[in-house]
This record gives sequence, C-alpha cells and structure tokens, in this order.
Amino acid sequence: MLVLTRKTGEGIVIGEDITLKILEAQDGRVQIGIEAPKERKIYRQEVYERICRENQAASRWDASKRQMLAAVLLEKKAGG
Repeated sequence: MLVLTRKTGEGIVIGEDITLKILEAQDGRVQIGIEAPKERKIYRQEVYERICRENQAASRWDASKRQMLAAVLLEKKAGG
C-alpha cells in the first residue's frame, strides 16, 4: 500500500485520467474530490464490498432452485 500525506488543496494523480483532490480535512474526516471519466465507476469501499457479496450470493443456486426453474421453463415451452 502506498501511503501519502496531502494537505487541503493538494492532490494525487492516478494514471492519466483520475485526479484526487483533498478538499477539506477536519475532526478526523477528509473530504476528497475525484475527477475521472464518466464511464469510470467509483464506489465507497463499503458499498463496493456489499455489491461483491450480493453478486456472489446471487450466483449461488442450490439444486432445488435449479430443478424448480427447469420445471417452470419446460412447462412454458410445452404450453407454447
């Protein structure tokens, strides 16, 4: 992990298209501005971790759910 010390108004450049700027630091909190292309997805860490957990949970199917889905699909196909 790279650890940098920055003061209010100073920034960090990541690659050629992302700039982080320290907007304010007070009472143990830091306000950061991020300049990045609109197509870049930027998440707070806790939100990103929740998305990953939910995606993993959604990708796990037990056998009974697979069998139920197969039965429903076969029923629809037979019906028309």
